[in-house]
Amino acid sequence: MTEVDERGGKRVGWVELYFDLVFVFAVGQVAHGVVADPHWARAAAALGLFATLWWTWIGFAVLYNRRGDDSRVADRLFVLAGTIPCGIAATQAHHVFEGHAEIFAAAMAGVRLVLAAAHRWPRDSRGQQRFSWGYAFSAVLFGVSAVLPRYGLLLWAFALVQEAGFLLLDDRRRERHRGERPTRAARWRTLLSPPRDPNLAIDSAHLAERFGLFMILLLGELVITVGTAALERPADDLGYWLALAGGLVLAGALWWVYFSSAVEIYERMLGFSGGNPALAYSLYAGGHLPPAFALLLMAAGVNLSLHESPPPTATWFTTAGLAIYLAGTRVFATGSRHWYFTLARVAALAATVNLALLSRVLPAPAVVLVVAAWAVAAAVVTAVVRHRTRTRLGEDPLTFLQQVAERHHREPQGGA
Repeated sequence: MTEVDERGGKRVGWVELYFDLVFVFAVGQVAHGVVADPHWARAAAALGLFATLWWTWIGFAVLYNRRGDDSRVADRLFVLAGTIPCGIAATQAHHVFEGHAEIFAAAMAGVRLVLAAAHRWPRDSRGQQRFSWGYAFSAVLFGVSAVLPRYGLLLWAFALVQEAGFLLLDDRRRERHRGERPTRAARWRTLLSPPRDPNLAIDSAHLAERFGLFMILLLGELVITVGTAALERPADDLGYWLALAGGLVLAGALWWVYFSSAVEIYERMLGFSGGNPALAYSLYAGGHLPPAFALLLMAAGVNLSLHESPPPTATWFTTAGLAIYLAGTRVFATGSRHWYFTLARVAALAATVNLALLSRVLPAPAVVLVVAAWAVAAAVVTAVVRHRTRTRLGEDPLTFLQQVAERHHREPQGGA
């Protein structure tokens, strides 16, 4: 096992941190692709490209979480081998936007061959063969898409969906195959129960740290964007100071929203469930995708806002990204499903997006500063809303989680 921390879980290995650096480079190239052609169609394409890279990263994160050992040379070599096709894919990201995805798809196929081989080693690993065959099948799909780019989108989507199925949702699919149609309460009980196969359990401490570090690196992309853009402005320009202050305050507020409470709540819930893979998917693999992409979208929006002549989409990218981030981290979620709380959450998110309308009366750097102040207010709301949740979760976690499941059983199915 990898080194164990004081909470009884794995520590993130050094080779994993090195692997993340390669992925941050790839994500940065996706953000630059949005800046190069600031339209919503390009942002949608960036989401698809980011999701492909995201699930590739998830594959290595879950691999090391379940069976990785930083003291084993073979495990480190598999991760290092994965950085080569990932690095190639990063350099080819801009070609994907231009409609030339062949080399990128071939690189993604190569990454999955590495994952397929990693799941075959050592040979006596229990329950790993289906993961190996699953990644081998994905490698074939990506390989075919490199030869037949006309069907690339469909093949990529199918590959990613089936990876999610065998990697984290396999245990839940077995229950469905038995002919059961679970109620909402039954689904919650399933999510809060340990997996039937102990080999499928997820180490909550390692996964929380892994995703936390990756979110930090994505926040770093925003900070780098702000610093680089500020350097291109003269020091006596008011926009220089607005850009520098607004961007750094925005990054700090986004950090606070996630790391002041969300990261702890997610880790505790996953730990109390016994490492349930489906809950790990809900909280991390699938749950973190929107806020992670939102950081990329905001980095692109802030970058564009600091240009001499910002495009109209610059502030919209920033505000829409913030709204997605707040929704993904559940800042305004109070635990109640009453209609007026739902309406208040929707109104807050809508107001966040419409802050972009201020660009009609304010320069784009000033709008970034206003958005940063709004993010600070959201961080304050986070502290208030989640304080009670953290307290109850810490005092009697099992009772708290049971109450969550019972509340979902009692309240109407049509609630938000």
